[in-house]
Amino acid sequence: MEQSLDAFFKISERGSSVRTEVMGGITTFLTMAYVVAVNPAMLGLTGIPFTAALTATCFGAAIMTALMGLVANRPLALASGMGLNAVVVYSICLGQGVDWRIAMSCVVFEGLIILILVLAGLREAIMKAIPASLQHAIGIGIGLFVAFIGLKGGTLIVASESSYITMGVISSPTAIVAIISIVCAIAFTVLNVRGGLLLSILIATVAGIPLGVTPLPTEWNFGFDFSAFAAPLQTTPDGAVAIVEMMTQPILWLFVFSMLMSDFFDTMGTVFAVGQKAEFSHPDGSVDDMHKILTIDSIAAMVGGFTGGSSITTYAESVSGATAGARTGLSSLIVAVLFVLCAFLAPIVGMISSSATCGALVVVGYLMMSEIGAIEWHNPAMAIPSFLVIAGIPMTYSITDGIGFGFIFYCFIMLVQGKAKQVHPLMWGASAAFLIAFLLM
Repeated sequence: MEQSLDAFFKISERGSSVRTEVMGGITTFLTMAYVVAVNPAMLGLTGIPFTAALTATCFGAAIMTALMGLVANRPLALASGMGLNAVVVYSICLGQGVDWRIAMSCVVFEGLIILILVLAGLREAIMKAIPASLQHAIGIGIGLFVAFIGLKGGTLIVASESSYITMGVISSPTAIVAIISIVCAIAFTVLNVRGGLLLSILIATVAGIPLGVTPLPTEWNFGFDFSAFAAPLQTTPDGAVAIVEMMTQPILWLFVFSMLMSDFFDTMGTVFAVGQKAEFSHPDGSVDDMHKILTIDSIAAMVGGFTGGSSITTYAESVSGATAGARTGLSSLIVAVLFVLCAFLAPIVGMISSSATCGALVVVGYLMMSEIGAIEWHNPAMAIPSFLVIAGIPMTYSITDGIGFGFIFYCFIMLVQGKAKQVHPLMWGASAAFLIAFLLM
């Protein structure tokens, strides 16, 4: 069995082992497991039954993550995007009073357009057109973003009316658990303990029980609800087929464009970041199996809309699994299996608090900083846009916005320096698209 897995996934060839891949998959899953609780709760605001949203979230993520592992054979996990589902819930459904089935139709169209762009080679071409310094900056920015998410989830940093963010109360139970997770994650990293990030999550979860941070299961739900599936083909309360009604409302196409921009560049940044750690990206900016990765990610958006779980995208938390040693699609397969289990074991996953994963995400952020020396800091045309990407991603809480800042000012600086002809045409096009997207916000 182990030899068959090794041969199929090329585990030994990539310097890994079955055990490492399993540990990496579990680590990735635990750092993104919050989606199992958060996404259904958010979608519930639109009228989707919680169990139906949970089933859609878990099965959608499982199907696409398994496909990524089996076809692309890279340690990338996918699930409903938190930024994208916010657009669906708050902007489209609650903001415009649109039925959730129609909103899911928008998601399907967004995925379809991206898939067409991938098949036409445009998405991959844009990735290749990005200067190497900006590629490294995207990975670093995502590292800071992931660390920020960890610290925020552990309440070590909190909102402040006077300074926007400030240090939280470290004596609070959630902060104490977060500190325990950070201490363990750093200690295990320094000591090169295999599976250290996973171990830090488990220790912090146990430590959180007596502190009341780790919620204990109160009920067990073993049932599935597939009523949200085929959402675009369902009939709305008005008696129309959702996808047909969506096509007759011009304003919804603005939301399709907005989600398209976010999905397009979020995945791009995530692939760069994970590729640097999992060793499938190269100094010249190329990424192994890029076409397969982007194709699956594009299909995932359509599947997310079809299942009713919102747009499915590649998760930046995949970096944590790569940091733990994952190098192949076997780790993705492990993540997929765990998502299926969550469809009826959500209470168990619910025990893992954001405080418990804080340490793992902070260490991932530290490790992503290792790419900072590869940026051409002596060249303003590369250094300033790279800085804007690095600062922009965590400060705007958006991978896409941070990338947009960098792209626009890279083109601007090259224009000012009289080097406009040296900028790839696709970079000009992408920058223009970002500028339009910002103006429409």
